[in-house]
Amino acid sequence: MASHILSFLFATAVLFPPSQSRTLFPFEQQQLTREHVASLPEEDALLFAFDGQFDEISEVNNTDKRCRYAPGDKKWPSTKALTKLRKQLSSADALIATVPLASVCYGTTKNDAQCQQLASNWTNAYTHIEDPTEILSPLYQGLTCQPPSIYDSGGCTLGGSPSYVIKAKTVSDIQTGVNFARNDYLRLVVKNTGHDFSGKSTGHGAFSIWTHGLKDIQYFDNYVDESGYKGPAIKAGAGVQAFELYKFANQRGVVAVAGEGQTVGVFGGYILGGGHSPLSPLYGLAADHVLGFELVTPFGEFVTANSSSNTELFWALRGGGGGTFGVVSSVTIRVYKDMPVAAASWSLSSAALGKEKFWAAVKAWFDLANTNADGGVYTYSTLVPKASDYTFTMQPLFAPNKSSTQLNSILAPYLSKLTSLNIPLSPEISSYNSFYPAWQAEFPPEPASAPDTIIASRLFPRANFATDDARNITFNVLRQSVENGTSLIAFNTATRGTNPDISVNPAFRTSVYHIIAATHISPLFPPTAIAAARNTFTNGTLASWRAITPNSGSYVNEADRLEPDWQRSFWGDRYERLVSVKKEVDPREAFWVSRGVGSEGWGVESVRGDGEDGRLCRVG
Repeated sequence: MASHILSFLFATAVLFPPSQSRTLFPFEQQQLTREHVASLPEEDALLFAFDGQFDEISEVNNTDKRCRYAPGDKKWPSTKALTKLRKQLSSADALIATVPLASVCYGTTKNDAQCQQLASNWTNAYTHIEDPTEILSPLYQGLTCQPPSIYDSGGCTLGGSPSYVIKAKTVSDIQTGVNFARNDYLRLVVKNTGHDFSGKSTGHGAFSIWTHGLKDIQYFDNYVDESGYKGPAIKAGAGVQAFELYKFANQRGVVAVAGEGQTVGVFGGYILGGGHSPLSPLYGLAADHVLGFELVTPFGEFVTANSSSNTELFWALRGGGGGTFGVVSSVTIRVYKDMPVAAASWSLSSAALGKEKFWAAVKAWFDLANTNADGGVYTYSTLVPKASDYTFTMQPLFAPNKSSTQLNSILAPYLSKLTSLNIPLSPEISSYNSFYPAWQAEFPPEPASAPDTIIASRLFPRANFATDDARNITFNVLRQSVENGTSLIAFNTATRGTNPDISVNPAFRTSVYHIIAATHISPLFPPTAIAAARNTFTNGTLASWRAITPNSGSYVNEADRLEPDWQRSFWGDRYERLVSVKKEVDPREAFWVSRGVGSEGWGVESVRGDGEDGRLCRVG
């Protein structure tokens, strides 16, 4: 093997030059190098080699195997190989064998008091985020280890959870994990907070790279970027969450474009998928403001992707989705001067108003979709069926850089219409001197998903609210969905700002509503009944939404796992270019997520019929 080592070390062509041009966090300065790998004993070097470093590895990875290796396979990593992996990582505790949180409710580790305490906090997102393997959409894990009072799984198995987690503390940890999984033909997944609604951050038999602990953050007063930008910026580790980013920015008199959810990991899947924000009315999507990424590619390389380095990868990462192009360690974003905020909230119910008045009041709001978007607001409203009752809750209508007087002017047409309908409403109006306290007060924590919840979404263009006929058709479809038992979360906003040419779904640029649909399917159903219910949701309820928005799409981060024609729905005319980038940066297909760019050649052989609780295998 020595000749292969020497020929590689002296080669002049490297696909991705190492990251070196900008400030790196201390954890990013600890990198795995080819020289280090070449110095290892041959057996170890073959485990941790970069893609293409040795011919022996290339030959193995070119072999056509139908499925990624999983527990029970003869070629599953041995205890000896796992020991070598553990020694190569930055600390002995960085390799974690998966133990489900709810294992305390079952078997030899059963502890009734601990189980009861866990169950009482099970819907709290923080309960799951601090765990190496838990995700917030448990349905796609397979529900194989839940507290019995939540869902009696009849025991505790890993199901769709990864077998091992690498708790990334350094870039070297990430590189080592990526190389080990790729070289051993194992499934590889990436988890930050586990917020993804489609279960993309978990997978049966996988090795998971957990980036949640990468919390470094730095502020630049006058950042100078190759793109020509000069101004304030923040560089943050992949594990930084919204509540941490907003607090840090507030202390420096600036705001960052990030999500409304407190616990979302901003610099993982959120920003990679685009990221709508309470500041979208002013600045567009979160991905619009990225100045650069530091990441480990599927080759195992640590690189910078920005306006002058790896520019196609930089384009793809701004909207192409998480878990697909590599593992992001940090992101640098432009930030903006702090601002005042006004907000409003209210709630209406059919029990109080009567059914027809209730629907008239809700329609009056949706009729103002274009007017509100043009007015520069971001609304988070829910429309929920409860038995024979319905509730419409606005929490909040968020108006960045506006006063309460300006907000009252925006609300005036709606309140006037309600007055004409003889419907009393006095919204609660609040004003704040800056963004951070407004966000803290107005957006409540989001719970983890129930074990029976599935979601989908659609982007509704301006044209759907441009005429009386279009508004009537659109609202009737939405009303019918709710009356059939579907809950809605509706975001009324326009993504303003510079809107650069990036890979994010172009349908965002013409939409004024992003609406999430949620329905419940009993996990007690047999797989055939679950499949039938899923089909009704995807090809019934959501088909009616697609029919009235034929040239629009869906938001990849909050989408139906069974979305038809997902390539066009998630990325429109960006998809072919994204696939080209994917083939260039990941020719071995080391990274795979359901309905992700270039994912067509693989599928999960799910036990339940739709989830991550089975082997990842080639299809076709």
